[in-house]
Amino acid sequence: MTRTTQYGRRPRPEPNQQYFNRELSWIEFNARVLEMGLDEKLPVLERLRYLCIVASNFDEFFMVRVAGLKRQVRQQAGLSGPDGIKVRDQLREVSHRVHSLVDSMYDCLHASVFPALAKAGIVVRGPEDWDSEHKAYVSQLFREQFLPVLTPVRCRSDEPIPYAGNMRLSAAFLLTPKKDTDFIGTDTEESPDTERIALVQIPPALPRLIYIPDKRNSTTVSFIEHAIIQHAELLFPGFQVSEHLVFRVTRDADFSVDEERDEDFVQAMEQVLEHRQFSSPVRLSVSGKSERLRGLLTETLDVHEEEVYDIPEPLDLKAIMDLADVPGYDDLRFQPWPVSESPAFDAEESPFESVRRGDILLSHPYESFSPVVRMVQEAADDEKVLAIKMTLYRTSGSSPIVKALARAAERGKQVTVLVELKARFDEEQNIEWAERLERSGVIVVYGVARLKVHSKAMLIVRRETEGVRRYVHLGTGNYNEKTARLYGDLGLFTCSDEMAYEVGQFFNALTGYSAVPAFNRLQMAPFTLKQRVLQLIQRETIRAKSEGSGRIVAKMNSLADTEVIDALYDASRAGVQIELNIRGICMLVPGVKGMSEHIRVVSIVDRYLEHARAFYFHNGGTSEVYLSSADWMVRNLEKRVELLFPVEDPDLRKRILRMLELHMQDNSNAFELHSDGSYSRCRPAKGGERINGQTELHRMAQSARSKRDAATPGELAVRRKPPARNR
Repeated sequence: MTRTTQYGRRPRPEPNQQYFNRELSWIEFNARVLEMGLDEKLPVLERLRYLCIVASNFDEFFMVRVAGLKRQVRQQAGLSGPDGIKVRDQLREVSHRVHSLVDSMYDCLHASVFPALAKAGIVVRGPEDWDSEHKAYVSQLFREQFLPVLTPVRCRSDEPIPYAGNMRLSAAFLLTPKKDTDFIGTDTEESPDTERIALVQIPPALPRLIYIPDKRNSTTVSFIEHAIIQHAELLFPGFQVSEHLVFRVTRDADFSVDEERDEDFVQAMEQVLEHRQFSSPVRLSVSGKSERLRGLLTETLDVHEEEVYDIPEPLDLKAIMDLADVPGYDDLRFQPWPVSESPAFDAEESPFESVRRGDILLSHPYESFSPVVRMVQEAADDEKVLAIKMTLYRTSGSSPIVKALARAAERGKQVTVLVELKARFDEEQNIEWAERLERSGVIVVYGVARLKVHSKAMLIVRRETEGVRRYVHLGTGNYNEKTARLYGDLGLFTCSDEMAYEVGQFFNALTGYSAVPAFNRLQMAPFTLKQRVLQLIQRETIRAKSEGSGRIVAKMNSLADTEVIDALYDASRAGVQIELNIRGICMLVPGVKGMSEHIRVVSIVDRYLEHARAFYFHNGGTSEVYLSSADWMVRNLEKRVELLFPVEDPDLRKRILRMLELHMQDNSNAFELHSDGSYSRCRPAKGGERINGQTELHRMAQSARSKRDAATPGELAVRRKPPARNR
């Protein structure tokens, strides 16, 4: 059921199997990210960043997916999924593969990345490499800044580990009493020579990285746990530290809120967040050589041996992501790509005027997210604007959009915001934003019962000379100006009456009592979106049978809905050429004769996270292009509120198809999926042209803006002339 390669075991279907395993497929995405970290041709700080991303991804994977599998085992639900692998077997496969990848990750870190950083002037030093000046600096830092914050806690081997919350980095110590010393709180049953165990949780408020002054002008870095371990006896006067260990517990974070508590939904969500800190452990990560402490933690936390990860320091790589952004080492990072301002927007005019001229497509991060922010900010202050409606799933900590929405409400506009409190791991921040918005007078709706609202939609209602006009923005990514600089996404602006009317109906359905709207252009999950996707695939299948050809090009994060996969198999059997660009999970098995020989699957791993969902259907030459917030997964199509929307402007459709084709042609950072479950990196044919999809999209954005900047004043005046329908 698995295949061994240089990167470990991969999900391999049986000869007659139709689907890859969902969890193992997701792990393989991280194997591809890790492969970028292993690539010595890339700048070393970018390689470090890839390693940190893998570590962060695994944290969430264990808290959610592995926790879910363990819960099934406890409930004795050993049934297999569509791939045929039983739950216990999945857990064994997951443990084996993740252990292998973690070993590769740390081998790379210590044997390649850290030495390359040292050569470039960034030296990561452990206590054994500190000279006298290093030691003096760390000692002073510890006494003045760390010691007052740290709290040592004694514990017993027969009691639960105190304060070992979810994802909290801690140090465990085995202590031996010094002779002739009196102690506070000594157990009368303990002999004076009895070893004691104590824990020190490393507060998240303290910096994980310690930058140590170095007379050799290098950047010398160590970790806070080094300082704590080296000065542990200051925390335990009268004791000698005989052994120590750094550890972290990963706990089950896959909890649902009691959605019947409508009158107290926020409090119910807060209780879920509290429960995460002390829920069932799913992984124990340890760094150190103390077998006694390791055994104690394993036994007390009741984790199996395969759930223990012995890791070289530093534990919790994602916490050292800041090292990838250390100032002054730009030559160790990718050359920055300047973000282009969309040529469709003019700094000298209102964004409302730009959208009135016609639909506008934004391609992030190649084109700036600023028109989205600017439109909300102008709407907040524009006397002509009557109302703003918006969905917020994930946003930034200092979101200018949220601030503008609050200001708009304070200025008397009707502002309605649907804040999804169930956006996993952003719940706390979303609660804070929701409460702030409510204080400003915003109508805040906390999602929809039993469904996550994952759609990305904005509607602005404005009174103009011709009457009331509605402006719409629909996107594939979140309203987050920070991730818009890192994630590849698409957004569409329009003031089409038909589209605006349906978006208005969409908001009314979410905020009030309404039957499912009968849309002509929009498709809404969990009601009509999946059926429309199946219809589009089936239409291509029927055309291929009658006309001899058909084509589907689709880009998404994940493909895991078996009904959609089966429809794609049927289309392939009919001769439809199917090109899939899927970043992460792919349960579809490509390249199998009689089932999927006309399906090609590639995954892009590059400097930007591929996040857009875009779909092209040839339709006998009358092509259709759609964008969506939804991947083709059961959770998106059946358990979330999502939108699929058409791109109706012919030029924009051509532009999106060109983007899709560039990603399929990528032979630099694309990986192709094979029928045995393995991925191989796409390379140009001998003497062939090297193509990098993200590089080409960056060039396209730069070129479009350059042409706009080179336009004469007369050409700009013609361009700004409003269309006849608005005169």
